[in-house]
Amino acid sequence: MPKSIIIKKNGGPEVFELEEVQVGTPKSNEIKVTNHAIGLNYIDTYHRSGLYPLPLPSGIGLEAAGKVEEVGSDVKDFNIGDNIAYASMPIGAYSQQRIIPAKVAVKVPEGISHKLAATLMTKGLTTNYLICKTYVLKAGDTVLFHAAAGGVGQIFAQWANSIGAKVIGTVGSDEKIKIAKENGYFHVINYTKDDFAKEVMKITNNEGVPAVFDGVGKETFQGSISCLKPRGMMVSFGNASGPLNPVNVSKDIQSKSLYLTRPTIAHYFTNREELQAGADAIFEKIKFGKIKIKISKEYKLSDAKQAHEDLESRKLTGPAILIP
Repeated sequence: MPKSIIIKKNGGPEVFELEEVQVGTPKSNEIKVTNHAIGLNYIDTYHRSGLYPLPLPSGIGLEAAGKVEEVGSDVKDFNIGDNIAYASMPIGAYSQQRIIPAKVAVKVPEGISHKLAATLMTKGLTTNYLICKTYVLKAGDTVLFHAAAGGVGQIFAQWANSIGAKVIGTVGSDEKIKIAKENGYFHVINYTKDDFAKEVMKITNNEGVPAVFDGVGKETFQGSISCLKPRGMMVSFGNASGPLNPVNVSKDIQSKSLYLTRPTIAHYFTNREELQAGADAIFEKIKFGKIKIKISKEYKLSDAKQAHEDLESRKLTGPAILIP
């Protein structure tokens, strides 16, 4: 029988258990998928730890790529043997085989491998909605992105450059400065050493930036607010350093008439048509060389514990995947 990672209690990576599971037959609007590569994302640590609570016991993981093994009777968009990818609830992507709703899957074109597709769905779709929908980035803009050497950060700068925008990036160590610059950041700040808000103001001649994209959270929120222009947008989309403290609206937001948003992928891709269009946009950027992805590390599914330890200790220098 196929195997999956199961969590029966919340905690550190040690709570992972690799178990055999009965997959069954897809219902009318479902497809059975054999995963060939599984995406590793920071949100997985939130589900594991309980920061984002799940009914337990539960599988884990939202993103993978593979082949369709069986289709439900009402499924029209997919056939057996199709290469697909997905990044959505229901949770349980850390598995060799599983059943998912057909509506959450997208077709993967020729020329995009399963390994590459498994790194592109969550990170690529996140970049898509951040740049194209949340704050519509345009040529000539200069914005700030935290965790510039991470998986989303590497895609973000390349995408921004492809439309003529500039991105200032922050990283948590000197070793990651080179990685960020290689991916298109025109200025990179180690926020553990330097006051990034002051540096951003220097770079922008004390004007500030119109938008900050912050997946770090607690450690960077106040500095991000400080370096925004009046009527700027604070895009808070992650908690890598811990959940945000309560926001003081009059102090943090009203003082410069700022916009604050907490976007999630589910609210920007609400149906399969939107999902396929978003995926196609990132696939096109890859095909035409506008965005290049280098997988930093591959782990066996049985090594998911080590993968999470490396992810949370910020040892990874780019996208990583699990191989079932």
